[in-house]
Amino acid sequence: MIQLKRLTKFASALSLSLLLVACASSGDSPTETPSEAQEIQSQLLGDMPLPAASKIIGSDSLIIGRGDNCVGRVVLSGIQSPTDIYAFFQSEYPKVGWTTVNAVKSKTSILVFTKGDRTSTIEVNEGSFGGPKTIITITASPKNANVVAPTKK
Repeated sequence: MIQLKRLTKFASALSLSLLLVACASSGDSPTETPSEAQEIQSQLLGDMPLPAASKIIGSDSLIIGRGDNCVGRVVLSGIQSPTDIYAFFQSEYPKVGWTTVNAVKSKTSILVFTKGDRTSTIEVNEGSFGGPKTIITITASPKNANVVAPTKK
């Protein structure tokens, strides 16, 4: 009877371990070399630098257009801490001509940049247990887009 309980506990622990490994290794980013990843990033996002080894999460992203004219949302997984990712954007975006409009460092950090007629809003969040260390959401749009408020009926 004691052997059966041990065997059941062992089987349960093994199943749980296999499930966690499967979840941690799943992802939708293709395997690519760093130069291929850089090429994809520059084709899609143009002059918007990304932290090293960050990967686009395609299922959560929507990019319309390409390069310096892209509009939409890009969600990335990052391997650095949220603090390091925040510092990266604060340091690297101005180097390529983006102007900081606003920056808020907190549990959910927000950075807003403009360049020419474009705006980029970056949200940095801590990742989930067993997932990426940091989740980065970049939203790009024209600076003076005509936004029409819904009318009340």
